[in-house]
Amino acid sequence: MRIVIAEDNVLLREGLILLLEDVGHEIVAVVGSGPEIVPTLLEHRPDVAVLDVRLPPGFRDEGLRAAIEARKLIPGLPLLVLSQYVEESYAAELLGQGASGIGYLLKDRVGHIDEFQDALERVAAGGTALDPEVVSQLMSRRDPLDALSPREREVLGLMAQGLDNPTIATTLCITERSVSKHIGSILAKLNLPPSDSGHRRVLAVLAYLNA
Repeated sequence: MRIVIAEDNVLLREGLILLLEDVGHEIVAVVGSGPEIVPTLLEHRPDVAVLDVRLPPGFRDEGLRAAIEARKLIPGLPLLVLSQYVEESYAAELLGQGASGIGYLLKDRVGHIDEFQDALERVAAGGTALDPEVVSQLMSRRDPLDALSPREREVLGLMAQGLDNPTIATTLCITERSVSKHIGSILAKLNLPPSDSGHRRVLAVLAYLNA
């Protein structure tokens, strides 16, 4: 894959470059500030962009703002956004774009190489990847989820991370048929419409969790 990286921390930036190049990806550009992001993405049109939320000059939400602007100019551009801390509002705003190919991970997740690569590939393929810590915080404050059984809450959490039914089944050591039944029950209890599209299902759940 052709990848653009936007990260001002030199150690993390170099680590990302080494990690991604080591598995065969091409780093087409690297930037270290918010204003550089959109012009760089427009120039290179990468397969996926990895962006820090907080970048110079203000170290507030420059990366997030650039990500949202880039999606307007390049519809469907896959974006994997990294954050130092759980920022529920940032995750909600990014996912509020209502499109596929979006990921939001904590920076610590980069150290879990297999998980990070899986999330990156999922986003590049048009899926969704949301950090388990963000999912956990969103779910912990939603009273309507009290209607769900413990197993349904487990399934919902994995759905919200962007995992497909076979992966959920393997993770929970249950059959895919059981997963499908749990999902049907979850959607019914939360008044969410069923969907044949995996990423639309995830976005629907996330929209509910962050309503």
